[in-house]
Amino acid sequence: MKPLTGTLDSCDGLDGRQFAIAVRRLADSLQYGTDSSPFVGSGIEYAQSRPYESGDPVKQIDWRVTARMGRPFIKEYEAPKQMPVYLLIDTSGSMCVSSIGLSKYALAVQIAGGLALAALSRMSPVGIVGCGEKKFDTKPSLSRHKMFLWLHQLRHFHFDEKTTLTEKLEQLSKTLTNRAMLIVLSDLRQPGANNKLKLLAQKHDCVVLQLIDPAEFGQLRTGIFRGEEAETAQTFVGHNRSHWFDNETANELRRGGIDHLEVKINRPFIHSLRGFLQKRDCIGRGAR
Repeated sequence: MKPLTGTLDSCDGLDGRQFAIAVRRLADSLQYGTDSSPFVGSGIEYAQSRPYESGDPVKQIDWRVTARMGRPFIKEYEAPKQMPVYLLIDTSGSMCVSSIGLSKYALAVQIAGGLALAALSRMSPVGIVGCGEKKFDTKPSLSRHKMFLWLHQLRHFHFDEKTTLTEKLEQLSKTLTNRAMLIVLSDLRQPGANNKLKLLAQKHDCVVLQLIDPAEFGQLRTGIFRGEEAETAQTFVGHNRSHWFDNETANELRRGGIDHLEVKINRPFIHSLRGFLQKRDCIGRGAR
C-alpha cells in the first residue's frame, strides 16, 4: 500500500482571525501571574542599588536607600535576556494522526504561537523551524507580524512528509554558534532524535513538549484496534491497555539535561504547561 499524499488547507479548521485570537489567548494564559511590578519600566528589571558616581543620571537615584544610608545611591537595572528562542515544530505525517477533532500538529502550531508571543513580550527574538521534509527555517526576529506569517504557512499541512527531526537537530547543532533556547514540539516518533537532543543540550537550553493522542496512551476504549502508520502506510494492531509512551523517554531526556513535558491533546494543558515554563523562567517579563 502506498502512503497517503496531499495537503490540508488548514490543520485546525480556523480562519486567520480565529487562529490569531486563539494564539493570543493562549499566550495571555501562559503569562498569567508572571508580569513584574507595574512600577518598573517596561523591558527592564531592577537589579541592585550602588553608590552614586559623578555623571550618573539624577532620575535614577534610589531615594529610599539614599535616605537610609545618608548618601546618594543609584538604581541599576538589567535588560531582559536576549537569548533567541527556536521553536522546532515536527511537520511529519505522524503529527496529523488524530482520534479526536484536533490533531497533534494543529495543537503544536497553536502552542508554538502562544510560546512565541510570550517570548516576544520579554524581547527575546523568535525563530520557527519545521522538522519535516518541507524546508521551513526562519531566522529569529522580534516582529510579531513575521511570526504570524510563519505560523500561517505551517497551518497548511502536507501530510505526506516523513520525519526529519533527527536530521534537523543535527543541522542545528552545526549552525547554532551562540547559546539559544530550543523548544521542540513533536510526538518523538523518530528513533535517534533523543541522542541528538542530548548533544544539543550540552550547549543550548533544550525543552521538549511531547504531544500525545488518546490512541497513543490507551484511551480509545475500543479493545483491539487496527491502525496505519501515517508515514509508511504500514498497518499494525494495537490494544487500549498498551501504552506507546512510558516514562523511559522522559527519564532519558532528563538524564541528558532536557526538560520534558507530555501534552495529551484531549486534556487541559495550560495549567501544567504554565507551571512547567514558570519553573524554568521561560515566560513573562520577569524571566531571566
